[in-house]
Amino acid sequence: MANGADRRLFWGTAAAVVVADVVTKLLAESLLARHLPVQVLGDYVQLRLVYNQCAAFGLCLGAYSRWIFFGLAIAALFVLRSMVRSARPGDRFRIVSLALVCAGAVGNVVDRLRSAQGVVDFVDVGIGSARWPTFNVADSAITVGAIALAVSLWLEGRAQERAKEARAAEP
Repeated sequence: MANGADRRLFWGTAAAVVVADVVTKLLAESLLARHLPVQVLGDYVQLRLVYNQCAAFGLCLGAYSRWIFFGLAIAALFVLRSMVRSARPGDRFRIVSLALVCAGAVGNVVDRLRSAQGVVDFVDVGIGSARWPTFNVADSAITVGAIALAVSLWLEGRAQERAKEARAAEP
């Protein structure tokens, strides 16, 4: 990521996601503590305040989960930093993908630092008793960013394979 436009895109996207995450979590804590649940689309989408001391899908590592997942998130941010730095200039799809994943990780790290209660989750989706684990803006950014990043890496791999095949076919 060598040029200024790429840096602005990365930091603008990341900042917008972190701000949206922090603001929505603060709103969830202040508004949902008194009214559980708030139906948005009937039973399908509800807002429900949950504090998650573990990781995605309830993955827990005991009494030290908060700090273990904090450390893992920091390590992931260093790996993502190297991916951001090595992104090809002008690869906006990759840059936005990385910005989403980084911002989501930062949003959840902020929660782990500010409260021993855990990460604030508040979006509850499902049908009847079949519910998806409650999530937040940071979780959504990580998921969308990770899927987009996987697509970006896959497309890059295919392009490299085609280039290698084209070179091998040359006389």
